[in-house]
Amino acid sequence: MTAPTTASRLVARARRALGDLEARTRPLNADTEAALARRWEELPAAVRTPSQLLGQRSSGCEGTHGVFPRCNFACSPCYLGSEANQVRTDAAHTVAEIDAQMSYLRDARGADQHAQLIGGEVTLLGPEAHAEALETMMAHQRKPMSMSHGDFDYDYLKRLAINPDGTRRFDFLRFAGHFDSLMRGRRDINRPRHEADLHPFRARFVGHFERLEREHGVAFDLAHNMTVTPANIDQVSEVVRGCLDLRFGMMSFQPAAYVGNPRRWSGDFHAVSMDSVWAEIEAAVGTRIPYEHVQMGDPRCNRSCHGLIAQRHWVPILDDRDPRDLAVRDRFLATFRSFDFERPPLTLAIALARVLVRDPLALRGAPGWAWRLARRLGWRRLLFGHPRALTFVVHAFMDAKVVTPAWELMERGERAEDPEIRAAQERLAACSYAMAHPDQDRLVPACVQHAVLDASENVRLRELLPISHTRA
Repeated sequence: MTAPTTASRLVARARRALGDLEARTRPLNADTEAALARRWEELPAAVRTPSQLLGQRSSGCEGTHGVFPRCNFACSPCYLGSEANQVRTDAAHTVAEIDAQMSYLRDARGADQHAQLIGGEVTLLGPEAHAEALETMMAHQRKPMSMSHGDFDYDYLKRLAINPDGTRRFDFLRFAGHFDSLMRGRRDINRPRHEADLHPFRARFVGHFERLEREHGVAFDLAHNMTVTPANIDQVSEVVRGCLDLRFGMMSFQPAAYVGNPRRWSGDFHAVSMDSVWAEIEAAVGTRIPYEHVQMGDPRCNRSCHGLIAQRHWVPILDDRDPRDLAVRDRFLATFRSFDFERPPLTLAIALARVLVRDPLALRGAPGWAWRLARRLGWRRLLFGHPRALTFVVHAFMDAKVVTPAWELMERGERAEDPEIRAAQERLAACSYAMAHPDQDRLVPACVQHAVLDASENVRLRELLPISHTRA
């Protein structure tokens, strides 16, 4: 047999390179498109609206469960069950469970979906195990976000992101830091009395990532989480104002629900509504914040608005009262469905060009929208104010007492007669936040995981990973 010539080897190599480029610049992902279609068909008819992102742009957010339930804080309320802190944090268990859960999610929901590395406190893993967990999620084409109380040093973050030889392990990190005065255990401020007391700690958290970016070129996306109860609802505006100059890309607020450890419940959590939290956010930014023009799941569960901020002036990306902006939204959702914008610049440019070749009118209306957005923000702020994206979110979880019967009936294929339980069933059917159970071949809503499944899961984990036998 004649050996391949140099020319034939070069041709074969060029074909492989072109094939790889074609795959990397493909506008839409076939697996994700199929997952979006399935999710849309699964949604209750009432939420299948033009503003709905589920099934049109996203399969939904994802989270891990049973991978590291232990936390070193004591918060009121706390969604972790009383058994959680009796389970040791074990790196091998964490990575194995994440691998199984993310593999299932990749098959069920396609590629390039956002997944939270969540459970107890992620930094108890240690930087090496934490890094392995993130790499495992990324191997299954997830976009991981580490959920933490934010009480860690710069050295931890550096060891997470940078290899011992000084090279980058990650070019980009997503982190969510949870800060509120209901938390107990933070170093230097074990029992904060007021939300403003935590501003230096919020700034220190962001400062760690800014330093990492400055010294090692690791970019970041940060979220700020806050649980809201009657004890701190009147301080939400103070928190927002205190964070406007910090480089958070999202500020998320969660009205407390009766889930988890009942010994850490106090007061009437129902006194805090999504409307009351949203009004506090609007008071902080000094403008109306629309939310009905873009929806993720059921409006009783989630409310959000994407915007831009420059020099403490915030504006929504879309004006819900302008039909031209809504037309741009509709065209974007129809055209870009599973399109992944997080690609290297050249790859992204080629992928966008392929979209335009297929549909030359894909960007129709976009220049006018951009002009209107720039006018709302102000040209001086746009050019000299270092504008950045800032999204406001409110998530309303459900009490365990309604989730449990609602889920039991759903498991039997029955519709509840009680209006409150039926409403919970409707919300669960439209849930935008799921967790994987590969051993059962199914996804479950996060509210079900925490209200129904966590307790028994933690009992099993306590036997598998007894904290008294091995140091964390």
